[in-house]
Amino acid sequence: MLSNPVVISIIVLLVLSLLRINVVIALVVAALTAGLCGDLSLSKTIETFTGGLGGGAEVAMNYAMLGAFAIAISKSGITDLIAYKIITKMNKTPTGNNLAWFKYMLFGVLALFSISSQNLLPVHIAFIPIVVPPLLSIFNKLKIDRRAVACVLTFGLTATYMLLPVGFGKIFIESILVKNINQAGASLGLQTDVAQVSLAMLLPVIGMILGLLTAIFITYRKPREYNVTIAEPSTAEIEQHIANIRPKQIVASLIAIVATFAIQLVTSSTIIGGLIGLVIFALFGVFKLKESNDIFQQGLRLMAMIGFVMIAASGFANVINATTGVTDLVQNLSNGAIQSKGLAAFFMLLVGLLITMGIGSSFSTVPIITSIYVPLCLSFGFSPLATVSIIGVAAALGDAGSPASDSTLGPTSGLNMDGKHDHIWDSVVPTFIHYNIPLIIFGWIAAMYL
Repeated sequence: MLSNPVVISIIVLLVLSLLRINVVIALVVAALTAGLCGDLSLSKTIETFTGGLGGGAEVAMNYAMLGAFAIAISKSGITDLIAYKIITKMNKTPTGNNLAWFKYMLFGVLALFSISSQNLLPVHIAFIPIVVPPLLSIFNKLKIDRRAVACVLTFGLTATYMLLPVGFGKIFIESILVKNINQAGASLGLQTDVAQVSLAMLLPVIGMILGLLTAIFITYRKPREYNVTIAEPSTAEIEQHIANIRPKQIVASLIAIVATFAIQLVTSSTIIGGLIGLVIFALFGVFKLKESNDIFQQGLRLMAMIGFVMIAASGFANVINATTGVTDLVQNLSNGAIQSKGLAAFFMLLVGLLITMGIGSSFSTVPIITSIYVPLCLSFGFSPLATVSIIGVAAALGDAGSPASDSTLGPTSGLNMDGKHDHIWDSVVPTFIHYNIPLIIFGWIAAMYL
């Protein structure tokens, strides 16, 4: 396994990232490593990498549109209203033990925002750089460790699409997981459905919940001081700002949010949904049509870094797929070398982790592993529910905790607005520890006992 080009390139990616090398640079170097170790020539590796960049263009366009939609929401004043209400509440809240409940209530609100961005209003990570920065002064006042906030946000971005068949969860569970498992299991007598997948993923998600609680109440419970000064608005400024937010703007925000959600469900297009939302904001006068260019440019700047990382990750994934590394990893599990049922479950989950971190998308991992994992699981005597759990967890592993995952890039984009939150050590490492480790443990338990 250690000679596999996928494993080697992922090790290179992680080492460079831990050394604080820019993620895009780390992805390019890792792609070159994968190609050269996978018996591709330098020119072929470069050609394959550049050829795969276009695969990330749609994702980058989605983020640009969602960024513009997020800017429009911000201009409506609804996010400022929420933030300033919290600040006002903070100014009236006594210090001491009473602040503890407020801190955990804030975590709960952020978790609900994050969950809603996946399952209720699928804007994904676009809400983070709009909602989180106004709250940084509150985090500092409460001495909140931002690594805990990163864990809260990443939990909502990953756990719920594994469990709830709505929004992005509908795509992952119904359109990808159920579809591929049923295709691979058609000739083997294995068929599943949405309800069975949600049941199979319940135990692994409980593991993630325990990881979240560990991060909040144990690992990052202690106060953390950040050497930064963020000017807090005075009470008069807060009241003036709230007074300037017209009811029509709030109504426009609510209508745009509902319409965007509905359009995305009907068309399965984030781009069209975001476009409709922008049109509604313009019709309500939140911004003028001639300002649409500025709105889109601001949205593009807001999500630019994430878009570039996703494009580079697409090129990296193309190089990975051009080698035989992924196929070798999966097929090595079916060569009969592993006889233990428990060991087989563990290695299937581990290979899923490596593939997802290499490809950068849990959604893309399912089609790769399903055709081998379904007959392999049945040959080892795993139940249909356990088989579904193994495949689902193997695909989801690596989404949290990957340097190139939007589930870690999103939280960093909001928490690092003042330059005090490191992407690798404050987002990637904490989420990897608190979510991937529990997923492996509880995924293995689900495989053995379901």
